[in-house]
Amino acid sequence: MTDTVVQESPPAPDAPAPAPTHVAILGAGPVGLAAALAAADAGWPFTVYEQAGHPGGNIARWGHVRLFTPWSMNVSAAMARHLDAAGLAVPDGADGYPTGTEFVARLLVPLAGLPELAGRIEYGTRVVAVGRAGLLKHEEIGTPARGARPFRLVLRRGDGTAATATAALVLDCTGNYATANWTGDGGVPAPGEEDLGDRVVRHLPDLDADRDAWAGREILLVGAGKSAQTAARDLAALVAAAPGTRVHWVVRGTDPGWGEIPGDPLPQRQALVESSRRLARGAVPGFEVVAGAAVDSFTVGPDGVTVGLCGPAGRRLRVDRVLSLTGYLPDPSLHRQLQVHECYATAAPITLSAQLLGDAAGDCLTQPSYGVDVLRSPEPNYFQLGAKSYGRSSQFLLRVGYEQVAEVSGAYLPAPSRR
Repeated sequence: MTDTVVQESPPAPDAPAPAPTHVAILGAGPVGLAAALAAADAGWPFTVYEQAGHPGGNIARWGHVRLFTPWSMNVSAAMARHLDAAGLAVPDGADGYPTGTEFVARLLVPLAGLPELAGRIEYGTRVVAVGRAGLLKHEEIGTPARGARPFRLVLRRGDGTAATATAALVLDCTGNYATANWTGDGGVPAPGEEDLGDRVVRHLPDLDADRDAWAGREILLVGAGKSAQTAARDLAALVAAAPGTRVHWVVRGTDPGWGEIPGDPLPQRQALVESSRRLARGAVPGFEVVAGAAVDSFTVGPDGVTVGLCGPAGRRLRVDRVLSLTGYLPDPSLHRQLQVHECYATAAPITLSAQLLGDAAGDCLTQPSYGVDVLRSPEPNYFQLGAKSYGRSSQFLLRVGYEQVAEVSGAYLPAPSRR
């Protein structure tokens, strides 16, 4: 691929920039594939880079988990149109709520196999870094000269070899599930945390497939979000079924509300809230909720892990395994040499983050996608889309990601062509 001239980001929706000469799409998850379809519809040359050897990437880590949202909320109009045109089944509202594995198999794999995307997805390829050819981060701030240089992508193949590529427009749809938060108080590593090795798990485990690793063990669960609540529900069932299994669920709030949405229209989400409340009341012997506490330290010994807790419930626990579900955050190393303005609170692009913080009390079901201007960064033609654009916020829905794709691609199309 040759270095090509890159135009600046379009100044306004009614004054589109010239069509990009090449689009780099990072990640072949749902938002990345939606971006690929948009590029195909527009007739733009594009390449999708996916670190895994299959579409969906990190979804495989929670493939056993059922989504809160039904199929009808997770298939975009463009996806349905392309699948239907190819004579393929389109999952819809009648198909209920998919698991992660079903989502990949029934939607992402068929999409990735469409003729429109043939030869466009490079599997087993990780984008290590993105920069501007011939420029450093601090150079040409806010000038047309910066947008006139091509992006330079550093790639790492599955066989360990490195390569580079260029692009005129970069859509970063890599998500944030690969980068877990630390377990210790204040969001930093607890002393001894880095010594835990395989005793700590930072993603939702499949307790059916990996039952022997958890049954009959003393388990520490940390976190209070929906992932932790899902794990708590499943661990409670294991406690009841497998003698000798005990769980200590540590949450920071002294009186957690479990993220309840009044009149929640998503019954699966409300069911988790109700399950967490039952567990907090001590409904399952052998499962305790330790509220108002945080992890102060870990000490690894021959007979397990000693956990020191701080807060009003300060005490020490001995456990065999640690399940740390304290959330995830974007990896900023990818755009370290780009002029991306991040929010200090959420690690998301600043303009979008300001909107999300202002709507913090609202439900994700009611959030708009806010428009392309909110998605821009000071770096011309570089956009973070999907879950990564929300940073530490857990309010992201796929519907918003699909709308973001339409807004960004529409900014580069003449008005009559925008979808």
